[in-house]
Order: sequence, then structure tokens, then C-alpha cells
Amino acid sequence: MSKKQENIRDLLDFIDCSPTPFHAVNEIKNLLTQQGYSELKESEAWNLLSSGKYFVTRNDSSLIAFIVGTKTRDASGFKIIGAHTDSPNLKLKPNSAYDKNGYLQLGVEVYGGVLLTTWTDRDLSLAGRVIVKGKKQPQSKLIRFEDPLLRIPQLAIHLNRDVNEKGLILNKQNHLPPVFSLAGKKGSTKELLEKRVSQKIKCKPADILSLELSLYDTQPGSIGGANGEFIFSGRLDNLAGCHAALQALTLSKGKDPMTRVIAFYDHEEVGSDSAQGAGSPFLKDVLERLTLDSDNSREIFFRSMANSFFISADMAHAVHPNYSEKHDARHMPIINGGPVIKCNSNQRYATEGVSSAWFETLCKKAGTPVQKFVVRTDLGCGSTIGPITASNLGIRTVDVGNPMLSMHSIREMAGANDHLPLIKVFKEFFTA
Repeated sequence: MSKKQENIRDLLDFIDCSPTPFHAVNEIKNLLTQQGYSELKESEAWNLLSSGKYFVTRNDSSLIAFIVGTKTRDASGFKIIGAHTDSPNLKLKPNSAYDKNGYLQLGVEVYGGVLLTTWTDRDLSLAGRVIVKGKKQPQSKLIRFEDPLLRIPQLAIHLNRDVNEKGLILNKQNHLPPVFSLAGKKGSTKELLEKRVSQKIKCKPADILSLELSLYDTQPGSIGGANGEFIFSGRLDNLAGCHAALQALTLSKGKDPMTRVIAFYDHEEVGSDSAQGAGSPFLKDVLERLTLDSDNSREIFFRSMANSFFISADMAHAVHPNYSEKHDARHMPIINGGPVIKCNSNQRYATEGVSSAWFETLCKKAGTPVQKFVVRTDLGCGSTIGPITASNLGIRTVDVGNPMLSMHSIREMAGANDHLPLIKVFKEFFTA
């Protein structure tokens, strides 16, 4: 197996093991621990060593890891790559279980900009975390059902004759609740759900205090295309960005006067305004703790920000061959054409002239081609954690990502030849 194939297989395995942000952070924690990183707690005092490797989590769904620079206290600054752990999906409501017309169903909320039609007629299951009673305080437990427990069946074409001409129209409240089982003598939907959960995590149903569960597609990621040039998987946006940054950090060797950092946030898909989102002080808190001197002066922190650089790593839009008119004619990134620098004059992306040129220089050093994306002037533009981080920290930032199709679908599509080059550029960033 080639280096590229090993890398893609590792990416797909990582995504398959990460159906929710809780699982993604748990996987990252395990990988970092294996690489000699020590876990810190925000509530405890930190005694950090020069060139020491550490990580800290918040809400079990966001994570920051770093290698302490040899001159952090001299305001040498930080090299930071940020990404997000969440993806658009369907989440169970608190009182989700109900019976209807002989079926047991689960009520769901739409999380983020979901491409809803792609969630129909798929083999779905549940994953997330469960809060249970503990001896002293509630405990959090990860849960994932591997078997397909759920399905959102489409209406037969015989009862919806215009669907191919007018498109599938879904009412989020009425048409998205998945079928869980048939109603019968074995109890209500709530009882069945709690029974399955308690059996899975080995507790009593009465011990369950709350559920934070999401639907996910049980089909694993795969390599496809006539020459194996594509990858097909859920949650490429943006676990691929997390994986590339994680690989770059763990592969970077040697001492560096600057502190190398990866920051993976939850809740990017819904605006980042949460205690563990990019809009929170999570990253700022960590960086400030790394620069405090014996007098607790913030002078070193402010100077460090001026000497720092942030790469916002999030997937980019490749040109769609069937809808090429939706793209600006001179900004059409292609899959397997290299990482994309994303620009927007209205600051939906944080890229500016200096940061763009700087990233292009990195790509040249890594021997990687680079592309650029600007949305059509008559279309709205999405955003990332880049502008949020730049405005919070006053740090020079560039927005980049690998090109993909089917963004926000339950099953997305990207290039098998793009992932390793992105890791090389990120590694160059951490070693430059």
C-alpha cells in the first residue's frame, strides 16, 4: 500500500470512528496520548515544560493541543491551525419518542445547513453521549449503535407523481422523524429507546438523566472513481481538516521557539456561539495561560498575538460539472488540484493579501499546487472559524481547504490525491 493509500485509509477510519464531535474528540485524545501528549484540565494549575506536548478539552467536543515553544515567554508567538469537529446532521429532541399510525418514531431537530434530501432512504443509526447517575455526580458516557436502527423513508412515487419534476420537498417537522420500530406489545417508543441505550452502556434505564444523540449514516467511507481518485464519506466537512492538522502536528519534530497549536471547535455549523465554539474564549484562554509571567502580566500575550499566524482549515467548493454556472468563471477549483485559498471581500473568509501570499509560499516550499476560490458576486458566501478567530485575537489569518463536492450532504465527495499534499503544507507550517 502506498503512502497516499495509507493516509486516505487512516482518514476514512478516523471519520468512521467519529460519528459525532464527542467521538471525534475522543479519537483525537487517544491518538495524542499514544504520541506522548499529556492531558490538562482547565480547572487545574498548569506546570508546562519547554517543548512539552499537551492537550485540553472542553465539553468533550472541542480540543486544543500544542507543543510548547522554547521561547514562548519571549513573545515568539504561535503557529495555529484551526478546524471544527461538527457536521450538519439530525439530532434527537429531548422528548423525541412517540407512536404514530402503528410506528414508533423519534422526533429530530435539524442541526446546521443539512442537505435534507440526502438523509432519506439511508441506513441510519444513533450516536452521541449519555449522561447517567454517578456515585457523587453525573457521568458522561459515549454511545454508538453500529446497526442501522432508523430510516427516513421517502413517499412512493405513486403518491407523489411530480417529485422528479418539482423536487423532493420536505417539511422539517413532519417528514424527517425516522421510523424506529413497529408499535406492539413491547412498550412505547420511549421505553424501547431507553432500553436499547441502557443495554448498550450497561446501566439501568432509571439511571439515564439525559441523551445527546445524533443520527448518522452507517455506511463506511470508501475510495472510488475509475482510478481510485475520489473519496466518498460523510463528515469530510470538516473532519478531513481536523485529521490533516492532527497529522501535521504529530509529525512535526524538533524544537521550535514558537508554540505549535491545533484548535478543533464544536458548533461551527451553527455559528460558533457557545462555550466550546470558536466564538468562545477557549483558544484565547489557553494561549494566555501559555504566556503569563510571574507577575501575571498580559504584555507577553499581546506581543505574542502580533507574532502569530492562524490557518483556518475548512473544506472548499470544487467546481460542479453539472452546475458550473454557479461558479465564478475564473475561480473554479478542481478536485485533486491542490488546497484552495478562500477569499471574500466582505470578510466571510479572513484571508487578506499578506496571509494569502504567505500561504502560497508555504505551498511552494511543500511542492504543492494551490488554487483560489471566490463565490459568484451575485451569490451569498458561507463562512468559517477564520473571521471569528481573527476578530477575537487580532491574529493574521488565512482561510484554506481542500476542494469537494456534495458539501453538507450525508455523503460527501473529495479527492484522494488532495489530502496528503494538505498535510505536507501544514507540516511545512509547523516546521518552517
